[in-house]
Amino acid sequence: MNDMLQGIRAADDTAVAAADIPKAVTAGRLLYVDGATQVFTVDGKTTYSERGGDSAGEWYVDDQGRFCSFWPPSYRACYALRWMVEDTRIVGLRFTGVKDGVTFEGRYE
Repeated sequence: MNDMLQGIRAADDTAVAAADIPKAVTAGRLLYVDGATQVFTVDGKTTYSERGGDSAGEWYVDDQGRFCSFWPPSYRACYALRWMVEDTRIVGLRFTGVKDGVTFEGRYE
């Protein structure tokens, strides 16, 4: 388990507490099923990499305790964030769009 996540007790598919969202997203690079990767930094920046191209955005926790992202010039979305846990070990995150309900999973590399 990543050192940043030590002390967090999580079960598979349980919600990430708002206070733990910064640790959860910055704990390591996420690898998605389609091969894309994403890195979140503690200063609120994110880089999504897919097929050799990078896209820069921002992330934050909104006033309702949700994980949200902004992709210039105008795309903004918020997600319910849930833990992915296997054999008591946190292995990644599930993001479910608040507006569209679409879920995607990222595994820590």
